[in-house]
This record gives sequence, C-alpha cells and structure tokens, in this order.
Amino acid sequence: MSIFFQQLINGIILGSVYALVALGLTLIYGILHVPNFAHGMIYMLGAYVSYFLVVEYHLNFFAAVGLSMIIMAGLGVVIERVFFRPVQGASRINAFIVALSLLIILENGAVLLWGAEFRKFPPLLDQQVSFWGISITLQRLLMTVATALLILVLHFFVQKTLVGRTIRAVGQDREAALLIGVNPNRVGSMVFALGSALAAAAGSLIGPIFLVHPHMGMAPLLKAFAIIILGGMGSIPGAILGGLILGVIEGLGAGYISAAYKDLFAFGAMVVVLSVKPSGLFGREEK
Repeated sequence: MSIFFQQLINGIILGSVYALVALGLTLIYGILHVPNFAHGMIYMLGAYVSYFLVVEYHLNFFAAVGLSMIIMAGLGVVIERVFFRPVQGASRINAFIVALSLLIILENGAVLLWGAEFRKFPPLLDQQVSFWGISITLQRLLMTVATALLILVLHFFVQKTLVGRTIRAVGQDREAALLIGVNPNRVGSMVFALGSALAAAAGSLIGPIFLVHPHMGMAPLLKAFAIIILGGMGSIPGAILGGLILGVIEGLGAGYISAAYKDLFAFGAMVVVLSVKPSGLFGREEK
C-alpha cells in the first residue's frame, strides 16, 4: 500500500506542474483562440533564466523564479504584439503557422546560445521528508506548495479583480467587450504576459528536479495540450483537474506497470475521456 501512496504523491507533484503549464496555455487560447506552440519554449527559457541566476549570479532560488517570471512575462508581451497581433482577424491557419515557427525559432535559438548539453542545478533542498512510509524531498514539497499558491493567486486574480473580469469578458465575447470600452489588444498582451509567467514558473520549479536543456519544453507542451483538451478548452478548473489527473495516471502507471509507457497512459486516458465526453470534463457542448 505504501507504493500506491508514494506513486500517488509523485503523480500529484508532477500533475501540479502540468497544471501550471496548462493554465497559461488555456488562458492564451481563451483570448486568441489559437494553440500557442511556443508556450513550451517559454517554459524552457524560464528554467534557463532561473538556472543562470542561481548558478552564475548566486541569487536565491525563489527570487530567481520570481525574476524569471517577470522576464518571461515581458517576452510574452513582445511575442503577442510582434507575432500574433498582426495576424489577428486573419485565417486561423496563419496564427497556427506563426506559433509553430516560434517554437522552432526559440528552441533552436536556445541551442545556438547555450548548446545542446544538459545542465543541472546545484543541490538546493535535497533533504528527505518522510511520513506514513512515504518519502519526498523538501525541494519537491516546496515546489508543490509554490505551485498551489500560484494557482490560488491566479484563481483570485481572474475571479475577483476588475482586470480578471475584463479578461473573462473578452474570452466570452470579444465584440461585446469592445462595445463596452474594453481594449481587446491590451487584454491579449496581459494574458500573454500572465500565461508566459506561469510557464516560466513551472519550468523554474521543475528545473532543480530534472535537467535543464533546450528540448525540455516539448513534453510538457504536449501534456498541456492533452490537459486542456481533457479538461475542456478554455476552462481553468479543467486545466487544474486535468493536470492532476494526468500526473496521477502517469505516477500510478509508472509504479505498477512501467515508466517507459507513462506517455501512453496519459494520452490513452485523454482518448477515453473524449470518447465519453467530447467537450472535455469542464467544456461546454457546442450547439
């Protein structure tokens, strides 16, 4: 039974990171209605920024995470204004191609700048915490707490603040929001900044647990797309629940069957859910 709970905890930890990546992606999709393939590369760049701040400048890890989020939020604004805004209103395939091109540019740019080698954070919080026969490093525990806090702050921001209500208004009906004086372009920039900051936080928090390298964003990107499809496109609760479900499935599958098939378990679960509820767990059926 201890194996079950150990893998369950591991799955929740991994799922919380997946949820953080998926939240940024679903926010951007809800406003621009385009799959932002560059999102996984923002995750990767956020990890690199934190890595260099910690290793080269000896900055406190959590201060490095916060600074990485700010830098990637700024990059998100630039990406929205320079690349996505010019194709707004055109065929969706244009934005699709822009997003795919950005993925290739950012990934290969990272290889040119820093090389393809894997980098490892210095030991940060490797002490083991044990309870009920379950062992977890302090780094993983703090990562999960930090992720949960970010999700709670995001929920409060979107649901309780004026800016959050404005974002939801544009996501629900762009034309109606424009009629009441809301600037959709400004909202688009804010959402890109917010989504990019969340991706940077996820990459920075997972960096000390795994290795940092230019291709690290692809797997979380694919999982994030699976999560927002599983939870319902544009649904924040769906992204959170979908991330946790995917993480738990991977954790239990890796513990009881084989870690080599963890992606099969994750995407297999997505197919099963969509075959029963095509709109996802929290998605609304189209009329």
